[in-house]
Amino acid sequence: MARTRARPFRTDETANRSMPELPRGIAVASAVFPYVLVAAYSLAALLTGPGLRWLSMLATAPALAAARYGPHGVVAFGAASFVIAAVLGLRPGSPSVEDQAVALAALAVVTTASALLSALRQRRERELVAVRSVAEAAQQAILAPVPERVGPLRIAVRYSAAAAEASIGGDLYGVVLTPFGPRAIMADVRGKGLPAVSTAALVLGIFREAAHNEPNLLHVVDRIERSLRRNLAGDDFVTAVIVGFPSPCRLQIANCGHVPPLLVHEGTVTTIDAEPPVPPLGLLELSDAKPCLTTLPFTEGDQLLLYTDGVSEARDHNGAFFPLEERLRQHLSADSTEMLDALLDTLRDHNAGRLDDDAALLLIQLPAR
Repeated sequence: MARTRARPFRTDETANRSMPELPRGIAVASAVFPYVLVAAYSLAALLTGPGLRWLSMLATAPALAAARYGPHGVVAFGAASFVIAAVLGLRPGSPSVEDQAVALAALAVVTTASALLSALRQRRERELVAVRSVAEAAQQAILAPVPERVGPLRIAVRYSAAAAEASIGGDLYGVVLTPFGPRAIMADVRGKGLPAVSTAALVLGIFREAAHNEPNLLHVVDRIERSLRRNLAGDDFVTAVIVGFPSPCRLQIANCGHVPPLLVHEGTVTTIDAEPPVPPLGLLELSDAKPCLTTLPFTEGDQLLLYTDGVSEARDHNGAFFPLEERLRQHLSADSTEMLDALLDTLRDHNAGRLDDDAALLLIQLPAR
């Protein structure tokens, strides 16, 4: 059976991860600015005549270079500034040697301190990259490859961990073929980091086991709820939508506090809201509302999109949410992978290429024979 891995937004491999890139304009400016400062201060010193006022400002170049360059680059800026200051100090009418020595010594001290800070920054960046790599590797190990076909259904999935710092979230998904038909889960664990990944592993493990043993989809939900109640701490919870296909043309949905799935039928996109709304898993005992099954027809050519709030709540620079339903209508296609790739491209454009939260998409299709 062919399998497909969730494809991230970024194209770099785990083994070659680096820190998130700055926007191109900011990156270029931060790289060029120290050069501009050295040239500007040198020109100002030449035009205004002998004195220490502008020469002392040359110390800002290695200080600013520490934010962008490594220790060797910082020392290079400091050495260049030192040489320029010394040469300019040879002009007639320049301050005394003692006064110049103080300014040059200050420049040397700033350069040394900036080089040390640059080395410390690079070390912390390497540590952060290592932490992110380990955490994301753990998450990818939990999110096992999803089959391209499960029974009569065609499956496509895309996933991306948030780019912010070392944080990864608890988005999870799974699809299994059971004696009761194909079943799938899309869920989001509250919080981020390795604790969220641990809870995601727990939920997926229970789902895979219960989905094979429980004829009733609500009993699968109950199994997950009881386990989370024993294992979650404090006010933690998991939003989840669990779907089943008990027969080739019938769909069942149980939604516990998760964003509503989108059903595509004959070119029409419909939001499948939970009625009544149900709290997330781990908090069901606090509410009188209990999970219920929504049963719908699922005919040939229909598609069901499951996703997490990292998709629907992504914001642009004006704070507007990503219009998922509208974009889905624009990119409807019989090819599931093309649909998801198009959605991710528009999501990336909407959010300026960077996500603030994990994003997962799972598209289930009953292809026409």
